[in-house]
Amino acid sequence: MNIPKLRAPIVLVHGLFGFARVKLGAWKFDYFNRIPEALEASGNRVDAAWLSPTRGIASRAEQLKQYLQRRYPGEPVHLLAHSMGGLDSRYMISRLGMDDAVLSLTTLGTPHRGSPFADWAKHSLVRLVAPMFDFLQLPRQAFDDLTVERCKEFNERTPNSPKVRYYSIAGHYTPTRFNPSWHLSGPIVEKAEGPHDGIVSIKSATWGESCDIWEGDHVSLINWPRPGVPAHLNDRLPHYASIVRRLRDEGF
Repeated sequence: MNIPKLRAPIVLVHGLFGFARVKLGAWKFDYFNRIPEALEASGNRVDAAWLSPTRGIASRAEQLKQYLQRRYPGEPVHLLAHSMGGLDSRYMISRLGMDDAVLSLTTLGTPHRGSPFADWAKHSLVRLVAPMFDFLQLPRQAFDDLTVERCKEFNERTPNSPKVRYYSIAGHYTPTRFNPSWHLSGPIVEKAEGPHDGIVSIKSATWGESCDIWEGDHVSLINWPRPGVPAHLNDRLPHYASIVRRLRDEGF
């Protein structure tokens, strides 16, 4: 597979409930499944930030800033961010003075305009699990930050930086009887905003100079294999190669 080598490092940013890498003995699993190895095989420098799974955007953005300053002081990077990670990245770039530290941001399934499912969950689900989070002293600001109204406020206060190139990827999910995932969230999002990846609509995921649409659901965007899904949709490496190729063609 032809994946170009970029001059600058590539940093992967996970979403809600995410992680960078889980290791158990010789076994390891990346949030961006098999993506780091594929990019590194072409000579790219690749890292994955590890942020709080459930803190709010402002807190996670500060964590991302500290990570980049520690890992790449004085060297700008390319960010590939999934789901909430795209909002964290935008906040960091625009509101934490990091636009000189980022060359490009490509978001994948990011709810730039929020998700109607987050609104539903805030009123119907989060209140049920909130006592458990509070008992365990776990933060839960992220759930509020992903609602439609909160993201509207976020966008008004978080403009794109002219120093950074912004691109986006959206998923288009079609449910089948062989893959019953997203049967709760999908109809809620579709009724409110149309085509979606199971939890984020194409409309909400669209941001920046262009938006590419990949067939598949929210987690297929990070190369997680899904049962009952055609084989070609369980291999995102060619799609990530196209992301890097676009950056190369833009002079990076």
